[in-house]
Amino acid sequence: MLDGCTPWPPEFAERYRAQGYWRGESLVDLLESSAARHGGKTALVQGGRRVTYGELVRRSRRMAAGFRERGIAPGERVVVQLPNVPEFVVVCFALFRIGARPVFALPAHRASEIRHLCELSEAVAYVFPDVHRGFDHPALARQLSDELGTLRTLFTLGETTESDAFVPLSAVEAAADPGHASAFPAPDPTDVAFFLLSGGTTALPKIIPRTHDDYVYMARAAVTAAGLTENDTYLAVLPVEFNFTWGCPGVIGTLLAGGTVVLSEDPTPERCFPAIERERATFTAVGPSIVHLWLEAAEWLEADLSSLRTLQIGGSPLSREVAARIEPTLGCRVQQVFGMAEGLITFTRGDDAVETVLTTQGRPISPADEIRIVDEKDQELPADAIGELLTRGPYTPRGYYRALEHNARAFTEDGFYRSGDLARLTPDGNLVIEGRIKDMINRGGDKVSAGEVEGHLLTHPAIARAAVVPVPDEYLGERICAFIVPVGEPPSLTEVKAALTDRGLAAYKLPDRLEIVTELPLTGLGKPDKKILAAIVRGEPVPAAVNFIPSAAGRPNPARPAG
Repeated sequence: MLDGCTPWPPEFAERYRAQGYWRGESLVDLLESSAARHGGKTALVQGGRRVTYGELVRRSRRMAAGFRERGIAPGERVVVQLPNVPEFVVVCFALFRIGARPVFALPAHRASEIRHLCELSEAVAYVFPDVHRGFDHPALARQLSDELGTLRTLFTLGETTESDAFVPLSAVEAAADPGHASAFPAPDPTDVAFFLLSGGTTALPKIIPRTHDDYVYMARAAVTAAGLTENDTYLAVLPVEFNFTWGCPGVIGTLLAGGTVVLSEDPTPERCFPAIERERATFTAVGPSIVHLWLEAAEWLEADLSSLRTLQIGGSPLSREVAARIEPTLGCRVQQVFGMAEGLITFTRGDDAVETVLTTQGRPISPADEIRIVDEKDQELPADAIGELLTRGPYTPRGYYRALEHNARAFTEDGFYRSGDLARLTPDGNLVIEGRIKDMINRGGDKVSAGEVEGHLLTHPAIARAAVVPVPDEYLGERICAFIVPVGEPPSLTEVKAALTDRGLAAYKLPDRLEIVTELPLTGLGKPDKKILAAIVRGEPVPAAVNFIPSAAGRPNPARPAG
């Protein structure tokens, strides 16, 4: 196991092998096996581009040889930030082949997050797109290369004339095909394959080591629970770096089953509905905010969605009313999902009662998943009582990477992961997620730390104090509201967003709403009283001690104290 990672205790590892969960199979083995069965079948589609299983294997071998020629060695970490394109899959399998470890970065991440991931992982290389959705990734790469001594090589998806600075992925893939998987040392299934990002409450993401053993098993279990077969076509709508999209069953599960993955860079119905019709997609996974868009568009956008069999919903809670509209409007069944990059995945099943599908997040995908719902003293609670969700199992790692102190708090002494989720178990064993214990905003499935945004706000010269709270939102679940106490002339929301963007903060972390007050209400411990602030944004009565300053845009603030 890689230094800085926490292994499963030997007795658990032996049990998972003896019970057949861990089969000593690597992700490379998974792809090679599928290609042997389905070599000429289409594995990946993006727009007009199509890649067969055989081509995917050959491309990943050539890319692996090219990475090796450019000095990427076994055990080294490589930050990979690409949109939903076939090259993401090719790059990851190439790195798996040579024993290097991808560190997944979301397309929306900017300087703050990418710098953190490079430093934490001591990445030797960074794989990035060209200018994407208006953001200049090459400029960021140059900046990080100047700042970070460990970052040796910059690989770009785009073509470039800066041959001394960037290496195009097309040039890496131009290496000769070694011809056989045996040209590379076989990955150790017990070792770390790649790193996912946490969605936890810390200001910047922690990274989660996932082994070949645990991830291949998770994908296999997800395929079984989802009923995915070689006849399915999976539409990847959310960023492929998400655990949900990558392996629940997602891209990896579809390749395991022998199906076809259609990669979409855009979740809008204008892009996805034609893709469903054209490729006869049968399966996809989205968040509640996208479901709202799709339900509205289905009323006016003409498209044949009859092939779509299953729509997975995850990332944030979905109201019963919206869930009930999906089958009559889109013509497909709903599969509710709860999952975390740290491990546990739960699904509703095709034979569940309608009410179970509409109101719960289902049952674990593995019989070896262990769940506890506990109170503040870690005492287990009865059915339907709300408490913190704890879990352990064959695909729930025992620690974050290089986070010894945090791991001591995040895991119990007997190895259960403290999820931070408030949940309950129904009498028939289905999980219902009720919220978060910690200070986290779930904006359309993207987890945003209020503390991180507050820290950035306080660097603004016109802001003396700041507090960030969630705003209930019909489409995204929650939006971000920043309360600030200004210094002199208050900044506008536009100015605040521009300043945070300049600091490298990702767009999904920017405040959606700005409220300017003379003072923040405080708790007895002298901390901002976020219960009062949350009541304000919900339109509830405001204590007289909270005095608003008119916003720069002239918009009236919400409910003021009477009189």
